[in-house]
Amino acid sequence: QVQLVESGGGLVQAGDSLRLSCAASGRTSTMGWFRQAPGKEREFVATISGGGSQTYYADSVKGRFTISRDNGKNTLYLQMIRLKPEDTAVYFCAASRGEALYSFARSYNYWGQGTQVTVSS
Repeated sequence: QVQLVESGGGLVQAGDSLRLSCAASGRTSTMGWFRQAPGKEREFVATISGGGSQTYYADSVKGRFTISRDNGKNTLYLQMIRLKPEDTAVYFCAASRGEALYSFARSYNYWGQGTQVTVSS
């Protein structure tokens, strides 16, 4: 069982930057970030392989968000720049027992509790 704890969310203005962190209780394989805005379904943001060499992004964040990980610290990151009001959501990190890059939530086995990101215009 892996426990995930996100941090780093907050209230920022459009155009600002923010870095989210996700601390895992142990070693993990593929990890990802998802987000859920009020009244909407949870959507994929980014995923990274266990070693960190492979990444994949949703088109809506490509070029603005960067996913990375520090396996020595069992920590996942999401660096977000040029934030937009439409990025406002609760952001969740997730870990999979698999080793491929997954964009579907059902492919992830462990989830954090989420951290709120609010971008004002």
